[in-house]
Amino acid sequence: MNIIKVAQDLIRFRSETGNAAEIDKAMVYIQALFAGSDAKIDVFRQIEGAPVIFIRNTEATDFDALILGHIDVVAADDEMFEPRQKDGLMYGRGTLDMKSFAAVALNSMEYVLTQKLPLKFGVILSSDEEKGSRGTEAFLAAHPQLKAKIVLDNDVGGDIGKLILKCKNPVFVKLTAQGTAAHGSRPWEGVDANELMFEAVRKLREIYPYFAKNGVVPADKWIDTLHVATVGGGKVSNVISDYCEALCDIRLTETSSVEELEKNLRRVLPEGVTYKIVSSSIPVVMREDDPYILAYKQFAEAILGRPLSFEYEGGATDSRAFAARGSTVIMHSGSGDGMHADGEYVEVDSVLKLGEIQMKFLQKLALAKPD
Repeated sequence: MNIIKVAQDLIRFRSETGNAAEIDKAMVYIQALFAGSDAKIDVFRQIEGAPVIFIRNTEATDFDALILGHIDVVAADDEMFEPRQKDGLMYGRGTLDMKSFAAVALNSMEYVLTQKLPLKFGVILSSDEEKGSRGTEAFLAAHPQLKAKIVLDNDVGGDIGKLILKCKNPVFVKLTAQGTAAHGSRPWEGVDANELMFEAVRKLREIYPYFAKNGVVPADKWIDTLHVATVGGGKVSNVISDYCEALCDIRLTETSSVEELEKNLRRVLPEGVTYKIVSSSIPVVMREDDPYILAYKQFAEAILGRPLSFEYEGGATDSRAFAARGSTVIMHSGSGDGMHADGEYVEVDSVLKLGEIQMKFLQKLALAKPD
């Protein structure tokens, strides 16, 4: 399989999360890649507009290895959906997050099939990862027996020189402020819900400080963080708002819990402001001495010709569901920058190297299996 061509083809689909028509076209394209092969393919559709494609070489539910990824992307201008290469870099929406690495996963699937490796192997690609992975959650709920010894997670980092050992727990919290409406010229006759929300955020910042590129940057980045993702209150300029809501994106390390977060919320939120946990998950924490991770690291270092470092990543990953099911999760991707930005790019050589690493690792797994 020509990994770069497949990546470019995938990038041309305007598969922004929720764009069902383009996502469906991409699903058809992926299925066509395996026409005439022994691949078993299902497209799971339970959440509207968020199908999950499951490609594998077995009908078993206990896999030796799985690769997880997604084909949806965040919104971008039209020109971002036409990939272009320059000086060893490939630009476009999804080059880094993560259509290039979805192509790597599909290449690994083809390799296992054509080489007839004695592995129970599969690829799972979702289509709403950028907005909560409800499709993946529904897929896993419908497949409660599905498990894997090893999960290769290509949707992390952005530096092929790093193996990710930990990812945080993403917790989304909705804050609601209830005030009393009044005319804007007589604020003393009302209670401004917007002001209540400002006060709530200020108190939360005493626990979860504000960090910014042009402000304070923590020396230790493996800490709990809070980002006010959306905030809105009021309808017209001359009326005191009686309602305001905010959505907070909170990332917890493995030493913090949702229960502790709720205690903090109850303790500091002012009267008139309530909260609701919209969603939460679990952190992913792997050990440095895991034998599968060490074996993978050895192959990667031999192919790259340099040592790899272990790192922690603040972002979330869909592989957390398999970590909870006992899988060793190997979190590794290629290199690039500009994720979710106009200048998103991937280093082409890192995509090819990641493909080579995965193939060598899968071959080793197959050779190590007892007859």
